[in-house]
Amino acid sequence: MKLYEALARDISESILSGALQPGDRLPSVRKTSASRGVSPATVFEAYYTLEAQGLVQARERSGYFVSVSAERLPPEPDTASRPAEDALPLAMSERVFDLLETTMRRDVVPFGSAFPSPLLFPLARLARLMSTSVQQLDPWASVDDLTPGNARLRRQLSLRYLIDGMTVHADEIVVTNGALEALNLCLMAVARPGDAVLIESPAFYASLQAIERQGLEAIAVPTHPRDGMDLAAAERALERHRPKACWLMTNFQNPLGSLMPDEKKRDLVRLLARYQVPLIEDDVFGELYFGDKRPLPAKAFDTEGLVMHCSSFSKCLAPGYRVGWVAAGRFTRQVARQKLASTLTTCAPAQGALALYLEKGGYDRHLRLLRHQLAAQQAVFMDAVRRHFPEGTRVTRPKGGYLLWLELPGAADALALHAAALAEGISVAPGPIFSPQPGFENCLRLNYGHLWDARAEQALATLGRIVHAQIKP
Repeated sequence: MKLYEALARDISESILSGALQPGDRLPSVRKTSASRGVSPATVFEAYYTLEAQGLVQARERSGYFVSVSAERLPPEPDTASRPAEDALPLAMSERVFDLLETTMRRDVVPFGSAFPSPLLFPLARLARLMSTSVQQLDPWASVDDLTPGNARLRRQLSLRYLIDGMTVHADEIVVTNGALEALNLCLMAVARPGDAVLIESPAFYASLQAIERQGLEAIAVPTHPRDGMDLAAAERALERHRPKACWLMTNFQNPLGSLMPDEKKRDLVRLLARYQVPLIEDDVFGELYFGDKRPLPAKAFDTEGLVMHCSSFSKCLAPGYRVGWVAAGRFTRQVARQKLASTLTTCAPAQGALALYLEKGGYDRHLRLLRHQLAAQQAVFMDAVRRHFPEGTRVTRPKGGYLLWLELPGAADALALHAAALAEGISVAPGPIFSPQPGFENCLRLNYGHLWDARAEQALATLGRIVHAQIKP
């Protein structure tokens, strides 16, 4: 970490922890330079970084002042969802496709996107490693690594599991075209048309699309915005519906941002083991935590091979490379066969570049900087929501990831808001696309994973005005 980055990180942590309050003046450049033993240029660079993140603001001839505080944020949602207990056929795809098409336009402010800004990632270094990987590619690798994936990459993934205290052998890992393929393969490996699948409520729309596409039925289980799925309700659903799988996100769930505590993850795994129901665990945001250590996945508590742990590099390192994986436990052979019968293999140069990146080191440094950037952007974004949205708006406070869930007050209509915002060049993700049944008409998911600037501030102010107009008596 460069000196200015370390200084900026220390100051931002003081702001986000509440040690520095809005209006507090930062020490002068001269004083900070002397106390930290760095050059004035280093201090200026750190202050410019904090200003770009929206955490401080410069006042002419007065210095830099804190502009954000966690204590001034909007209230959180405090109740779990209440979905119907019946199995539901799905018809979600058209609604989701309409949203996805809007997030592909560069002229639209991408608050509705499910992806972070590509500017946050070391793509230039990855490109150089891609070139090296292609030059060093063993011709026989296209045969040897055909379906399970690049052996060096799977070995590196196995080592990262080991660092987190999990024994996952490389032979248990199947490399896929992003996490979404991994999740779909897992579903195909354990369920057949007409079977039921337990999901969260609300749930990531891609899980709803996958269930719909495979002719399955969804069992929506109440889910709290802070700690995830209600396990008592899940047990009732297991007893009543006898589902073939459970698909959920235990870490920084999309769209809520909820984080299931470790003890609850352990209880979840034990519960599913009693009914012998496999867990398809979507853990694409697990590396984007804001605390001191990575939250464990449910896979860490699996002793029977029932948890299929899916993740990818798309959200944390290499968007566009479409490299994901699944540690499939007892279902490894079934998943590999589904892969063989569908897409056969994953891009060899991309796998090689990522294997080389992990072998050379630097991944954890990149993740530290990325997590720091996202945490700072979350604070700025939430403060802007407080300033621009009407009183009564509730906002989740995820401890990782880059997605916020908003509950709007009064008669707010998220689908109408989506249409009105798009007319202003702004995309949002309306609550109804995350559920097969009514209940989230006044909710939005917003993405704070793109760099905060004047355009983003103006777009959020515009959204706030639209909401004010909607609920005005």
